Amino acid sequence: MPDDRTVTTDAARSPFLGRCLIAGNWKMHGTSRDLGTIGRIMTLADTAGDDVGVALAVPHTLIFPAAQMADDSRLSVGGEDCHSAEKGAHTGCVSAPMLVDAGATFTLVGHSERRTDQGETDAEVRGKAEAARAAGLSVIICVGETEAERDGGEAEAVVRRQLEGSLPQGDSAGLAVAYEPVWAIGTGRTPTTADIAAMHDSIRSALTERFGAAGESILILYGGSVKPENAAELLSASNVGGALVGGASLDADSFGAIVRAA
Repeated sequence: MPDDRTVTTDAARSPFLGRCLIAGNWKMHGTSRDLGTIGRIMTLADTAGDDVGVALAVPHTLIFPAAQMADDSRLSVGGEDCHSAEKGAHTGCVSAPMLVDAGATFTLVGHSERRTDQGETDAEVRGKAEAARAAGLSVIICVGETEAERDGGEAEAVVRRQLEGSLPQGDSAGLAVAYEPVWAIGTGRTPTTADIAAMHDSIRSALTERFGAAGESILILYGGSVKPENAAELLSASNVGGALVGGASLDADSFGAIVRAA
């Protein structure tokens, strides 16, 4: 991906303008029968405080109808991934301009399930982030260590290496980072608040090293078994600017409780 691609992120459409962002990731869940749940999430987004942003990354098949529903609401609808190329012979893939055309305002890139299941490298994640920003999308870049890496005392080094390799060229416009310890995703396990704070402080340091003062305003989300029961505690940790919510975002009541905790 050329480094001189023009970044056209529309700040007015960015879901990252609030002081806290609660983003849901539906993964490979959801059909048209679940649009009612998205409608309920849209309603709770509209009643959230002005300093709380609410976003929902849905399967590609749901972006268009969800974005139409949310057109006049505060809910930001996004994709779960995009290809690094604008177009081409990439059967089964979806480009960033296609996400924009469907109504998305942001996308996830580098989620651990894609890094593991599809073997994505940091360089590939960076290419996707650059393509997304060039198309006008905001981007949530996901990073996180495995249980073995944490037990080996390598967690911070691994996450900083992933971050440095995954951040796009250019400025910090339209960027957020999600720290998701791989061993906590969908397992019901979470790191201690102190561990989360230490990692988020390390990520903040890396962002300010890369972007200077602008790195202080980049949202750093925590993800990994975020639930209504633990949301308030997790969101209180140092440098935690929101949450990336998996399974709990599939239920409007559970997701709403996490938004209220913000």
